[in-house]
Amino acid sequence: MSDNAKIGVLLVGLGFLFLFLGMLLFFDPGLLAIGNILFLAGFPFIIGFSRAVAFFNPLQPRAKVRAIVCFFAGVALVLLRWGFLGIVVELIGLVEMMAPLLPIVLSSLRSLPVVGAFFSLPVIGTVFDRLAGSKAKRPPV
Repeated sequence: MSDNAKIGVLLVGLGFLFLFLGMLLFFDPGLLAIGNILFLAGFPFIIGFSRAVAFFNPLQPRAKVRAIVCFFAGVALVLLRWGFLGIVVELIGLVEMMAPLLPIVLSSLRSLPVVGAFFSLPVIGTVFDRLAGSKAKRPPV
């Protein structure tokens, strides 16, 4: 791991810590703002500046403009001291941005030894099949 990636992991980890503490303390706007700033500062260090710009670029043809606008509107709301509403809007944007990765994540979870058995239970497995679509079918037992 490069030094930049180590710095990025540290910044993102501190960002998540401050976001978590901000939510625990009844959506304290100061802690949420620090968490957002640290997360946004660490993200380019992890994946690289050009990839981060490409990830958040709404002008690309396959971009999720609504998701990007929701995410940054949520960050702006948090910075304007509307903590709860900002976090909700941010989460909506993050879920929409990460939706294409959901089948990959779910199939990876199913391949884990202990967790995979839990996600392959009948009721939970059918919910996961609906969420993941056809890309993350159950592995053979």
